[in-house]
Amino acid sequence: MASAPEKATPPPIPLLGKASADVLKDWSSTADNPDDAQVHRKRAAAAASMATLIDSIPQPSSNPTATKGLPSMLRAQTRHPLDPLTAAEISVAVATVRAAGATPEVRDSMRFIEVVLLEPDKNVVALADAYFFPPFQPSLLPRTKGGPVIPSKLPPRKARLVVYNKKSNETSIWVVVLSEVHAVTRGGHHRGKVISSKVVPSVQPPMDAEEYAECEAIVKDFPPFREAMRRRGIEDMDLVMVDPWCVGYHSEADAPNRRLAKPLIFCRTESDSPMENGYARPVEGIYVLVDMQNMVVVEFQDYKLVPLPPADPLRNYTAGETRGGVDRSDVKPLHIIQPEGPSFRVDGHFVQWQKWNFRIGFTSREGLVIYSIAYVDGSRGRRPVAHRLSFVEMVVPYGDPHDPHYRKNAFDAGEDGLGKNAHSLKKGCDCLGYVKYFDAHFTNFTGGVETTENCVCLHEEDHGILWKHQDWRSGLAEVRRSRRLTVSFICTVANYEYGFFWHFYQDGKIEAEVKLTGILSLGALQPGEVRKYGTTIAPGLYAPVHQHFFVARMDMAVDCKPGEAYNQVVEVNVKVEEPGENNPHSNAFFVEEKLLKSEQEAMRDCNPLTARQWIIRNTRTVNRTGQLTGYKLVPGSNCLPLAGTEAKFLRRAAFLNHNLWVTPYARDEMFPGGEFPNQNPRVREGLATWVKQNRPLEETDIVLWYVFGITHVPRLEDWPVMPVERIGFMLMPHGFFNCSPAVDVPPSSCDSHLKENGMVTKSYQNGLIAKL
Repeated sequence: MASAPEKATPPPIPLLGKASADVLKDWSSTADNPDDAQVHRKRAAAAASMATLIDSIPQPSSNPTATKGLPSMLRAQTRHPLDPLTAAEISVAVATVRAAGATPEVRDSMRFIEVVLLEPDKNVVALADAYFFPPFQPSLLPRTKGGPVIPSKLPPRKARLVVYNKKSNETSIWVVVLSEVHAVTRGGHHRGKVISSKVVPSVQPPMDAEEYAECEAIVKDFPPFREAMRRRGIEDMDLVMVDPWCVGYHSEADAPNRRLAKPLIFCRTESDSPMENGYARPVEGIYVLVDMQNMVVVEFQDYKLVPLPPADPLRNYTAGETRGGVDRSDVKPLHIIQPEGPSFRVDGHFVQWQKWNFRIGFTSREGLVIYSIAYVDGSRGRRPVAHRLSFVEMVVPYGDPHDPHYRKNAFDAGEDGLGKNAHSLKKGCDCLGYVKYFDAHFTNFTGGVETTENCVCLHEEDHGILWKHQDWRSGLAEVRRSRRLTVSFICTVANYEYGFFWHFYQDGKIEAEVKLTGILSLGALQPGEVRKYGTTIAPGLYAPVHQHFFVARMDMAVDCKPGEAYNQVVEVNVKVEEPGENNPHSNAFFVEEKLLKSEQEAMRDCNPLTARQWIIRNTRTVNRTGQLTGYKLVPGSNCLPLAGTEAKFLRRAAFLNHNLWVTPYARDEMFPGGEFPNQNPRVREGLATWVKQNRPLEETDIVLWYVFGITHVPRLEDWPVMPVERIGFMLMPHGFFNCSPAVDVPPSSCDSHLKENGMVTKSYQNGLIAKL
C-alpha cells in the first residue's frame, strides 16, 4: 500500500468567543440583503441549529492553570465524524446491543445485518472541518462579533445497527453512542450506550453470505432434491451450485412474515476444477422454497425434466483454458509508473488532488461514499459542490416470462448489499500505477468483525487529451494531457461483477461510471427449443434479455456553506425556432430553461432529441458575467423499464419510472425503494411516496436522484465471460468558473518518455516530434 503524505497542520485556534446566544443573534442578522425576510429566517434557523450544537458539546476547562490565551482541550479528536466505523467501534456497538438483550435467548438469537456510522448533522461536519480536521476552514462556521466559539471536542460518534432476531423473525434498528475510548478498545472491555431501539414491523432485512452458504448446504442435503438431481444424471453433490435468490414480492405467499429464498440451481462437470464455470449448466424444472429463518426446505417440486445442457467446450475463462486452449502470446508489457509519486495527498480519509478535496466513506449497503466534495478556486477559496455522493440502489429485471426467470428481479443493494459483496483489489489488475488503498470493516451475521483489505482503490489515470489548439498561421501548437483521479470499488453479486467509479477531472468535471462484467445468468432449453426472450449461445443454453438500473443519490451543495439552502434545479432543452421572421434561414435553435419548482414538476426523463440536461444552480452566487453559478447533470445513454406497468417488481421499484427525481434534503430519506425492499409488500414505498408531498424546490437543500440503466441483449461475444460494458453520467461545471479551470494545466512532458528505438526520436523540427 502506498504511504500517505504528511498530514496537514491546523491553523492556530483562536480565543473562545462569546456564548452561543451571540452566534444566534449575530449570524441571523447578517443576510446579504437586510430586507430579505426569507434569508433572515433561513440564517436564523441555521444559526439556531449551530448554537444548539455548540451548547450540547463539552466546553474547555476553566482550569486557571491552563496556558493563557489557549483553550484547554480535553482530548484530541482521532476520528472525523464521517470516517467509517473502525473494527473496534463495530465490536463495541455489537457488544453493547447484545448486552442490552432482555434475556439470554434474545441475545443468542441476534443476527447482525448492518453496523454503520450514523452520519451526524451537517453542522457537526462543518465544525469538524473548521477546527479539528482538514481542510481546517473556519469560514464554514457562523460569523460572530466576539470571535468564533470553539468547543473543546466534537460530539461522540454513533453507530446504527440493523439486527435480525432469528428466533422471533423480527427486525430492529438500534443506535449506540460511542466515544474516543471505544474507538481504541481492544477486547471489548468498554461498551457504548444504547440511546434508541425500535422494532420495524412487516419487513425483512438483507440476506447475509452466511445464510446463503447454509441454504446451499440444506438444499443439497434434502433427499427429494438429491433424487431430482439423480434423475438428471448427477450423483456428486459437490458439483451442484445453489444460488439463493430473494423471493421478491409477487403475492401474499411472499409476505415478510416468513424469511424466504428461492434458489437457482447450477451444476459443474468437473469436481477437480474449482475455477470451472458452473453457470454454464443451469438446472431447470426444479422448484425450491427455503425458510431462511429456520433453514428448512418448505416447498419442493420436480415439475419438469429439462435435460442438462451438454458441457460447452468454450465455457471456461481461466488462463490456458480459453478458446483453443492457448492464450495470446503477442501482448507486450505495459508499465504504468510515477517515478515522483502521485499528485494526490491523503490524510486519513481526506483526499486532495488538483484543487479537488473530499472525504472517502464506505457502508455495507452502498459501498463507496464520497463526502464534502469541494474545489479550491484561487481567490474564491474552497467552493462546495456536493455534500454526499453514492449509489444507493440497483435493480436487475429479466425479460423472460418463463419460470424461474420471471422472478429474477434482484435489488442488489437493498437485498444483498453492494459494500458487503465488495472484494479485495490487492490481487489482479483492478488498479494500476501508484495506488492508495482503503480497507473496509463489516459485521458478519453473528456479530464478528470482518475486514476486506484494499477494498477501495484511489489512483490517477491518464485520460488522453485535455485540450489542444494549433495556430495554422504559425504552425505552433499547445496541447495538454488530461489526468483524472479515480476512486472505485468492485463487488460480486452471484454471477455478475459491478465496478463503481467516481472520476474527478482537472477541468472541474465529476464522472460517475458503472462497469458491468462477470458471467451471464443463463437458462436451459429443451432439444430443438428456441426462445425469443433471449439469445442462444451454445447447444441447450441461452441468455435471457434483461436490464440493469442504478440509482445515484447526490446531496448537492453548489456554492453552499453549511446552513445555506440556496440551490435550485433548472431543466434545459434545446428548441428549434419555428420558421418565420425570427428564423428566415431555417437554421435557428436555442436553449430554453424551465425552473423545477416542486417535487411533482421534477419527475423527469431523459430526452436526447432536445439534448436535455439539468442545472443545479446557486440562487445567490454569480460569476463574472452576472449569471448564477451552477453544476449540470449531463446524462449518458439511458433507458426506462420495458416491463409492463403491472409488473410485480415495479411495486417495489416505482422509482424506475423516471430518470430524474428531485427532493429537498431529509435525513431519513436515503433509499429510493425504502430501507427494506426485500419481500416488501407495500406499493411504491420510498421515493415515489415522498414526492407526493410536493415540497417546494425553488430554493432549498437539493437532493438529486438519477436513475440510469442499460438494456442487455446478450451476444455470443458475451460468453463465457462478459467484456466490460460502461454506463454513467457527468456532473459538469456550468457557469461555476469564470473561465476554463483547465487552462492552467502545465504542458505535458510525455516526450521525455520516448525511446530512441528507430521508431520515434527526440528530434525536433518546427517544434514537432519527427517520426523516422
